[in-house]
Amino acid sequence: MLAAVDHVQLAAPPGSEPALRSYYVDVLGMTEIPKPPVLAARGGCWFQAGAVQLHLGIEDHFRPAKKAHPGLRVTEIEAYAARLTSLGAPVTWDDNLPGHLRFYSEDPVGNRLEFLERVRSSGRGE
Repeated sequence: MLAAVDHVQLAAPPGSEPALRSYYVDVLGMTEIPKPPVLAARGGCWFQAGAVQLHLGIEDHFRPAKKAHPGLRVTEIEAYAARLTSLGAPVTWDDNLPGHLRFYSEDPVGNRLEFLERVRSSGRGE
């Protein structure tokens, strides 16, 4: 029986780890977590915020997916979007999911990320 999502794996091109660290740590506010040595030899990096883990694996001939993406729940979404914008990350709002505030952004290698927060009937985030 499935119990939870352990992590989401995204791909990235060789040599992109410094840009990924800057984005996921400095912009998104995640913490880099160590990879096991046998996996660290492959490159890439892992990040965590609370129970959320994103693993960035190195892929030769990388091309970012056009539609596939993780959906990440956030609190105080307007402030979080303002943080991303102030740090140079793109923010594109989308109001097509009833009961949610949400926006999309991209990491430095073009991976699409969705950020969302449920809203109360008053229209403010929970």
